[in-house]
Formats: sequence, C-alpha cells, structure tokens
Amino acid sequence: AIDEYKPLDATTNPSLILAAAQMPAYQKLVDDAVAYGKKLGGSEEEQIKNASDKLFVLFGAEILKRIPGRVSTEVDARLSFDKEGMIQRARRLIDLYKEVGVGKDRILIKLSSTWEGIQAGRVLEAEYGIHCNMTLLFSFAQAVACAEAGVTLISPFVGRILDWYVANGDKKTYEPSEDPGVKSVTKIYNYYKKFGYKTIVMGASFRNTGQIKALTGCDYLTISPKLLAELSKEHVKLTPTLSVKDAQACDLEKIHLDEKAFRWHHNEDQMAVEKLSDGIRKFAADAVKLERMLKERMFSTENGK
Repeated sequence: AIDEYKPLDATTNPSLILAAAQMPAYQKLVDDAVAYGKKLGGSEEEQIKNASDKLFVLFGAEILKRIPGRVSTEVDARLSFDKEGMIQRARRLIDLYKEVGVGKDRILIKLSSTWEGIQAGRVLEAEYGIHCNMTLLFSFAQAVACAEAGVTLISPFVGRILDWYVANGDKKTYEPSEDPGVKSVTKIYNYYKKFGYKTIVMGASFRNTGQIKALTGCDYLTISPKLLAELSKEHVKLTPTLSVKDAQACDLEKIHLDEKAFRWHHNEDQMAVEKLSDGIRKFAADAVKLERMLKERMFSTENGK
C-alpha cells in the first residue's frame, strides 16, 4: 500500500503491528525480534518486552525504506498513566532505531494523550529532542494541553468520535460538515492557527471519504489504504475547507490548562473520557496478544514443553 500511494509519513500502532506480525510475509521480522530478545537475556518477561520493542522498531525501519518522511512508533499503552515510564520507553525505542541506523529526526514517538502522556511529551521534546505524536486525542482540553506542551504533532481522532455519537445518540447519520469528529478537528485546527502554535494537526481515524474531504486544508491527514483507494477513484477538485486565514478570524479564546483544569475540562466531555479509556484498553489488549505470540515463539519449544 505504501509503494502504491506514496505517502509522506506512515504510522503504526499495536493493533496494526499485531495484525502484520501474523502475516507470512513478515515472519523474518518476528524471528529477528525473537532472536534479539533472547540474545539480551534476563527474565522471561524482560526478553518478551525487548523482543516486542524490537519488533516495533523493525517494522518502523522497513516502512522508512519506503517513505521520505517519518514513521510513528507507539509507546506501550499500559504506561499511559506513568510519565517516567513513557519517557524511559520512548528513549529506549529511539536507541533501538539508532542501532539499526535510523536517526531520531525520522521518528515520531506516539504517546496516549493522558495528562501524564502529554507531560512525558513535553519532557521528551524539550530535554531530548525526541519528536512526539499525541494519539487517542478526543477532547479540546487534550488538544490545548498538547499545544502548551510544545509537542511536534497531534492525531485528533475523527471516526471514533462519530462512532460514539452514533452509538449513544438518536442521530445515526451526519453530513460531513456536521460530523462531530470533523467539527472537533476543525475547532482544534482553528485554535492552533489562531494562536500560532507550531504543533502539527494530523486528523486521524476516518470512517469515510466525506470526513477526509471535509478536513481538506488540515496540516496532515493519516488515511488508511482502503480510503486512499476510494479517493483515488474520484476526480474532483477539492477546495480547502480549513485555512489559516479563516482560523485567525474565528472567535475562539485562548485558555491555559494546568493539571486540575485539564482534568476537569476533559472530564466534562463524556465522549472523550469514554473513548480515551476504551482506546487505551484496546491498545493494551493488543500489546498483551502480541507478547503472548512472542512468548509462544520464544519459550514454548523449550524444556520439552
């Protein structure tokens, strides 16, 4: 898909890596990660963790051979409320990339947009020059805190917001311009541009091409191969719906969020609270499945088991 659509950047997450690790085409990467984990030794748990990190990096390095830009690699979602743990794991991933000849400028470290994740991003950017991509971002409060932390990029979700409103409200279909996910990213984009934040806004998690077209003009969009295929069949000229000029004319007011204010404002958004915790649980579950698969590869044939 990367060879066909030639994107600038690409992203991975635990669910995508889990799916890819089960495909015959990628077994060599899995074998290499397993060998790496065993070589470093330590407890069973440490070996599996090292193999898992290595696998993420090997997939990222393969992707980087095919794109001119950056690849996003996610820190374990089970560390979502552990600021120091996220910083440590991010630095470890950057070291692993360095071992395979990839510099940190080509990597975006993906962190959950919890308060702890956002503060980990602040430290990684300011103290270590490590670029961060804040994921699982659903609320305006999360976006404001990310801007104030000075992270490189945010991935505000569109499709998962729509999913929540469809599941929890009477309305089952939305015009693209009225789509709650589209409106959320539009507001974030306008706020960032109005107040001159450098953080890149990359709309993510799309359910249909209407959502994508409604965010034309956004800094970046991350789009699945399936939706890129649908877009490639359309031959219509798109005019940007988002622009810096319009953003600067909008009536949003600047706000500052310390931890207490962040937690309150985020908590006021029921959709965001539920989708953030749901997203963390799902990514964590896939990380566990991946580790289980690696464990089987690494230890099931030993000791006559």
